[in-house]
Amino acid sequence: MFLEPKYRGQRSGWIEVVTGCMFSGKTEELIRRVRRATIANQKVKIFKPEQDDRYSVEDVVSHNDNTIPSTVVASCRDIILQIEDTEVVGIDEAQFFPQELVKVCEQLALNGTRVIVAGLDLDFRGVPFGPMPQLMAVAEYVTKVHAICPHCGNLATHSYRLSDNQDMVLLGEKDAYEPRCRTCYAMGNIMDFSKK
Repeated sequence: MFLEPKYRGQRSGWIEVVTGCMFSGKTEELIRRVRRATIANQKVKIFKPEQDDRYSVEDVVSHNDNTIPSTVVASCRDIILQIEDTEVVGIDEAQFFPQELVKVCEQLALNGTRVIVAGLDLDFRGVPFGPMPQLMAVAEYVTKVHAICPHCGNLATHSYRLSDNQDMVLLGEKDAYEPRCRTCYAMGNIMDFSKK
């Protein structure tokens, strides 16, 4: 169930992707951009996947406790069904959605909507996560944000899992993950920094 593109010559929509490792400020940036759109009196709607219930079941919440109301969806098709006359669509934790999210975002952009997507670029194994690589490829704008590695102070680009749990999706905060630079991430897979 996809939208039909509006008439020829319409104002073009676009896709913006905000990505990086955990604790890099992705959700903070999504909230900032959405709030600016709200100040500009644009009709805004934010979505998040139902499995993201770390801080709030309904709201999008950053690690800095900034909050914005959102709509929880079970699938990315639900986004299409709930946008109506929305001018700006925000999507948080995009890595948890299936590949179909790429087509949904492209359809929204074709229909004149500004789409802002935030999500992890890499999973805890250092592998591109879910639909994020394809979203970055089709987006007009990609912003890669970084955290700071607590071991060396360099820019952190990886999400290091602090437990031995190998489940692909393990929701957690600073008790389960920490940001690391490339070198400290690789070293962490050889030795456990927490025992130092």
